[in-house]
Amino acid sequence: MAKKLKIYFICGAGLGSSLACQMVTEDVLNRLGLEEDLEHEAISSSPGLRTDIIVSAENFKTQFEKYELDSAIKMVYLHNIVDEKEIEAKLVPVIKELSN
Repeated sequence: MAKKLKIYFICGAGLGSSLACQMVTEDVLNRLGLEEDLEHEAISSSPGLRTDIIVSAENFKTQFEKYELDSAIKMVYLHNIVDEKEIEAKLVPVIKELSN
């Protein structure tokens, strides 16, 4: 059995939008039979994160570029963080790539 990937959902305060995105992603992954380890956090915490994937809104991209993040972390930027189709289209291929 493959190890669960750690996926962090990041927004400004680590409360509203990251949690909403995490909940929608959970629905998408459950539907697809994928079980991963999901967490949400504020962007200020991202430099210290030990994770496989970070999911965030596109408008945070420039902020992430200012941080020294582990180069192994895969970044997934979403235009609409609660769009199931976009989450499935952008995140699921990354999960499948890392799970192999």
